Order: sequence, then structure tokens, then C-alpha cells
Amino acid sequence: MATSVWKGHLTFGLISVPVRLFAAARGERISFNQLHKVCHSRLKQPLMCPTCNRTVERSEIVKGYEYEKDQYVLFSEEELDKIEPPSARTMQILEFVKVGEIDPLYYDASYYLAPEEGGVKAYQLLMQAMKEAGYAAIAKLTMHQREHIVVIRPGDKGLTLHTMFYSNEIRAAESVPTNKEELKDQEKKLAHQLIESLAAPFEPQKYHDEYQDNVKAMIAAKLKGQEVTEVTQPHLAPVIDLMEALKKSLAEKQGQAAVAPKKPPVRAVEPAPAAAQKKSGKKVAG
Repeated sequence: MATSVWKGHLTFGLISVPVRLFAAARGERISFNQLHKVCHSRLKQPLMCPTCNRTVERSEIVKGYEYEKDQYVLFSEEELDKIEPPSARTMQILEFVKVGEIDPLYYDASYYLAPEEGGVKAYQLLMQAMKEAGYAAIAKLTMHQREHIVVIRPGDKGLTLHTMFYSNEIRAAESVPTNKEELKDQEKKLAHQLIESLAAPFEPQKYHDEYQDNVKAMIAAKLKGQEVTEVTQPHLAPVIDLMEALKKSLAEKQGQAAVAPKKPPVRAVEPAPAAAQKKSGKKVAG
């Protein structure tokens, strides 16, 4: 069972559901250690106090907020626990919204929301009702010393929860040009055709991290004493004639589709006559 990052109750109206939260995804990457170039020893970063000029143990650490230069107000873990809001233990649904109304820009981290013992029926009721109504739930949740606004969505197997950025945390798209260029009908038609030629069902398993694959190959080559192969980079020329670029892109895509190997048609296998099946010793299903 995955490690829970939060336990408490999910409430809507007078119904309370004991639930737990655990991460739905995690980033995977190859990490490198920092080594001393001279002797290849791994470097360490101890917690040093510049005033006492010694290493500090974890038990000696307190939290402080710098309100002026080098001036801090101190807090203990017990004091921080005292100011936890109700959402630290109870996740109250504030409202229900249509998922399509939420800009994906607001999504942060994803979690699975699972019911605890005694809350399965109410959990399934909420999930099914949300799914049939086409709604997601907005709630508040406090964990890791921060109160998050979260959206809860019904899935095929359970509820998923996403922490969200607050509106003041979303940066304005200042670099995006707002002036509109005049687009020709033929340009839009070719752009639509190019999009359709690249359209495909979403299959996340076919995407992978090419850089991480290259790092693994580089490590394997180094271990064998081989040279590292440089990856060929594409040459990107500036687009001068948009119409010509669209035509070439579409022709190239259509050419790739023409040479792609076609899958052989699936033929239905005719069942053998009962007499032949008996002769071969196969049992005939009734």
C-alpha cells in the first residue's frame, strides 16, 4: 500500500467520509552526485553555524521568520501546530463546478483519494453522483504547512485530487503578443489539414524521456570505456513564407504516412466442422 501523505475526513453537507491521500505520480530522473575533482570523493553539505563555527544537529534547529535584516521571530513545531486551520484534518467540499471550466494552468500536484474503513459506501455514493452530474468538487486541504485549494474529480476507479495554484500565484502572460495578424483562408485550411494529419488518440505510454534514455546509454558507454555518441540536432530555419512552410509540412507528413507499413487485415477464423474437431481429438463446445 502506498504511503499516505494526509489522513482525515472529506465532508459534504452532513456526510463525513474518512479518507487518505497518496501521491498519484512522481517524477523519475537520474541524479548525479557532486564529487571532488581531485580524489573523486563525494562532497557533503553539513549544517554549519557560522557564529559557533561547528556542525549543528537536527535537534538544535528552530524555524525563524526574518522580519528585518538578520532579525528573526522564532517558532516551534508546537506553536505552528496550534494555528492549523480545520482543513488540516477535515476537507470540506465548498462547491461543485464543471471540470471544463477550470483552466489547466491552475493544476499543481496530483493525488489519489481513497476511502478508509467505514467510509466506502459514502465515498462511492459521492463519486457516482459527481460522475453522473458531470461535476468536480472544490475543497480546502492543509498539509505540509500550507492550505491548498484542491479540485476532486471522479475517475473510473476512484476519486483523484489535484492541488491548485491560487489566482495570485498565476503569472500574467506578458510575453504573449496580443496584436492579431491577418490570416488567409488558405493558410487556416492548410493548418487544419496539418493538425488532422497529426491527430491521434492520447496514449501516454508511447511517450518517454529521451534525455533520460540518453543519460542511461552514456553511463553504459562510460562503464565500457566507450566514447559518448553525440545526438544529432535538427536544423531549424526561420519561417519566411508561412504558406510554403505549411504546404511542405503537410506533404512531408503525407509522405511519411504513405511509406508507413500497413497492418495486415484481421481475418475471422472459421470454426472447424464438428466432425473434423472430433477426428482431431478436440472437444466441441456445447
